[in-house]
Amino acid sequence: MFCLDTDTLSAVLRPVPSLEVIRRLADTAPDDQFTTSITLGELLYGAARKGSPGLAERARAAIRGAMHVLPFDAAAAEIYGELRPALEAAGNQLDDPDLRIASIALSRDLTLVTGNVRHFERVPGLRVDNWLDG
Repeated sequence: MFCLDTDTLSAVLRPVPSLEVIRRLADTAPDDQFTTSITLGELLYGAARKGSPGLAERARAAIRGAMHVLPFDAAAAEIYGELRPALEAAGNQLDDPDLRIASIALSRDLTLVTGNVRHFERVPGLRVDNWLDG
C-alpha cells in the first residue's frame, strides 16, 4: 500500500503528466492508493499561489476519484511526538509538513512514494519509493 507525496501527485497534474507515475497508479489497486490531508493542502496552496482555480479543482478531482485521503490523527501524532525530537537530536530535522506526512505513512504502515527519497530516508522505519525516476 502506498502513500503518495506532493511531488508525485504534482507530476500527474502537470500539463504534460508523468507517464511513469500514471502507469504505476494504473498498476496499483485503488484500495492501495493513499495520500494525506497535508499533501492535499500543499497541492491546493500551490494552485492558489499560481492563481489557478482550475488546477485546484483538478487536484481535488484526481484525489477524490482515485485515492483515500488520510488525516493527521492521534496515531500519527503519537509517532510525530516521538520522531521529531529523535530527528532533531540526530541533526536530521525535516520540515514540519514532511514530518507529518511521514508520521501518517508510518502510523498506517504505508510506503511513501516521493521524489525526495534522500530527504525522507532520514526517518527510521519509513519505507520510501520513487516513481518519478521511471
